[in-house]
Amino acid sequence: MTTRTAAERRAEAAVAYDAFVAQCPSRELLARISDKWVALVLAALRTDGSHRFGADCAGTPRPMRYSELSRLLAGVSQKMLTQTLRTLERDGLVSRTATATVPVTVTYELTDLGFSLHETMRALKTWAETHLDDVHAHRAAYDARHPAPAARPA
Repeated sequence: MTTRTAAERRAEAAVAYDAFVAQCPSRELLARISDKWVALVLAALRTDGSHRFGADCAGTPRPMRYSELSRLLAGVSQKMLTQTLRTLERDGLVSRTATATVPVTVTYELTDLGFSLHETMRALKTWAETHLDDVHAHRAAYDARHPAPAARPA
């Protein structure tokens, strides 16, 4: 029996990753990156900090301050944005840089690993914006064919 290093065992296991298998550890990562705020943060880390309604996330990725991200991601709470950024940093998708200024300047930037997801997340965001009316039309048609059961009196 040959002895294998931990890196060799991980490499062998990685070949066997299949998210369709219930016990596959890749499901945890898939659940993480499919989170709404994760997808939007990864799409938001871009060059052009100004965003107009209906505009694409134009530009190349660049570091952004927490306040820039907070303004861009309308509706995200401070707690949720902080948790999302910490999770992305832990997973190696985002790096956090603190600069000693008064007050401290903190920026977030995509890592190489995060950048490998950036275009996919931008495309997903664009797809959702482009096809929302179609999805709403299909929902309305489905709901018309399958009316909700009447509520029972209390």
